[in-house]
Amino acid sequence: MTKIKDRSELKKARTAYRAALKKQKKHIAVCAGTGCISSGSLTIFNELKKSAAKRGLSVQIALTEEKGADLGLKKTGCHGFCQIGPLVRIEPSGYVYARVSPGDADEIIEKSIAGDEFITRLGYRNEAGRVCKCEKDIPFYKRQSRTVLENSGAIDATSIAEYLAAGGYGAFEKALFEMTPAAIVSEIKESNLRGRGGGGFPTGRKWEQVARQEEAQKYVVCNGDEGDPGAFMDMSIMEGDPHRMIEGMLIAAYACGADKGYIYVRAEYPKAVERLETAIAQCKKTGIMGKNILGSDFSFDLIISQGAGAFVCGEGSALTASIEGNRGMPRVKPPRTVEQGLFGKPTTLNNVETFANVPLIIERGAKWYRSVGSDSSPGTKAFSVTGNIVNTGLIEVEMGSPLRKVIFDIGGGIADGKKFKAVQIGGPSGACLTEEHLDLPLDFDSLKSAGAMIGSGGLVVMNEDTCMVEVARFFMSFTQRESCGKCVPCREGTKRMLEILDGIVAGRGEPEDITMLRELGEMITATALCGLGKTAASPVLSTLKHFLPEYEAHINEKRCPAGSCSSLANIIIDPARCKGCSKCEKVCPTAAITGELKQPYNIDSAKCVKCEACIGECPFGAIVKG
Repeated sequence: MTKIKDRSELKKARTAYRAALKKQKKHIAVCAGTGCISSGSLTIFNELKKSAAKRGLSVQIALTEEKGADLGLKKTGCHGFCQIGPLVRIEPSGYVYARVSPGDADEIIEKSIAGDEFITRLGYRNEAGRVCKCEKDIPFYKRQSRTVLENSGAIDATSIAEYLAAGGYGAFEKALFEMTPAAIVSEIKESNLRGRGGGGFPTGRKWEQVARQEEAQKYVVCNGDEGDPGAFMDMSIMEGDPHRMIEGMLIAAYACGADKGYIYVRAEYPKAVERLETAIAQCKKTGIMGKNILGSDFSFDLIISQGAGAFVCGEGSALTASIEGNRGMPRVKPPRTVEQGLFGKPTTLNNVETFANVPLIIERGAKWYRSVGSDSSPGTKAFSVTGNIVNTGLIEVEMGSPLRKVIFDIGGGIADGKKFKAVQIGGPSGACLTEEHLDLPLDFDSLKSAGAMIGSGGLVVMNEDTCMVEVARFFMSFTQRESCGKCVPCREGTKRMLEILDGIVAGRGEPEDITMLRELGEMITATALCGLGKTAASPVLSTLKHFLPEYEAHINEKRCPAGSCSSLANIIIDPARCKGCSKCEKVCPTAAITGELKQPYNIDSAKCVKCEACIGECPFGAIVKG
């Protein structure tokens, strides 16, 4: 790949790569997102390559020159439907194969590449048992609006050539040669793009504030420090379409007057780091990044900074402190990041998904963007859907879509025929929503009115067997462990809340604990230093609001209604199944089990320490937790 010197050469390169792609008779897109890689997709890729070679087919792995090939074989980003991975897509037929194994490679090459046959046994079956050949037939896909994720799973995630062939860097080209920096900022403001990292702050306003600063040195920073449990949207974008995010950063840098940028990504995302490094190297080699880009006066350099995984480094000032080599801790504001951010200079800081939206807005216009989604929250939003749900994976829907659509139409409902109980949205900074919220629009303002937030977009779905007190305890444990310790409300308040919750699930709860949890939660929310601290109590406060009877049962009755808190579960002997063998009595360390041989035995709950030794010893399955 040679260096592209100006706009005309960029257009020629895009045309050439598009023509080269068309000359490949067929394509196989193997999902090489982290989920499918862990299930063996790279082995599948290698087996497909070997199988094609055995049949004498010409295979093109990297799109580097304009020549024909029988087969284009590519490693793509996440296809989204993680539940049925490893996933393989055949083009131009559009066939989708699910749960593929290395042993399927020969049959795929033989029937779908050498021929044009769909392999029924590898197809996805819907709820009615019908085999779906293509994405458009699969409910999980056809009910989405994939725009930001349109390339992920479709193009080679490691190839700037394929990104160019798909129209990549066209928006940056337009911004650089057809728009002024002020016009770009105006277009982003008009689009009402709101930050996808959690708070939903208008992106155009942030850019405008940085652009008007008089400092000569400015920075653009991408927050890729996705720390919410169950969230993997930003990781998937960085792995599957890194050039789109980089293109958004280039546009932001030109609009705000920055010549240097940083991508802050956690080291726990090695595949994302690897693909970002590849993408940046390709940009520099082709002349899309560096000095006097495409013959213009604009220069820009981009550096990857790897974080150690501290949750607090998702907060802007803590993130910039970490990049500077200091301990990641938030600072008092003002001044804000737009005025004094990285190295004390004006900084444009947005998250991965926000930057990935920018090329779409510049290319298609603010009017188009505002036609998608809701009035106050235009565009789409990517969500990771996990938990007790039939279809887990990465999805993208229009902002304002009801929660019911995500959980039941796309997600397929609750797994194992269980009932829906709640969904945690926004991670440790978010809140639990219940059945009464299923028709709530998923947008910034609607969720805020319900006491929740989108956060980065993680959705953890819970069924009827979930203990909501334990859910609150889990998230508080995470937040307390991740507290940077700088401010007393977060450092000491979350510690005390966790102690109370630990006591409740262990059977040591007292009636005044509920009042104490509320008071501590409200105090932390009002007085913590940073946004993460201010929202640390949200999971507890929301579960107290919607599931107060569960707290009361734990405290007053020493009972877990969901039956999941082992310390509160009574161990009982079913007299109909007990044969009176006395094995349970012999292993009980507290002599809580008594009875006569060949007669049903009993357990004294006052003496039982719930060690469960008797459960494992009973040969008849007569001892259960009740």
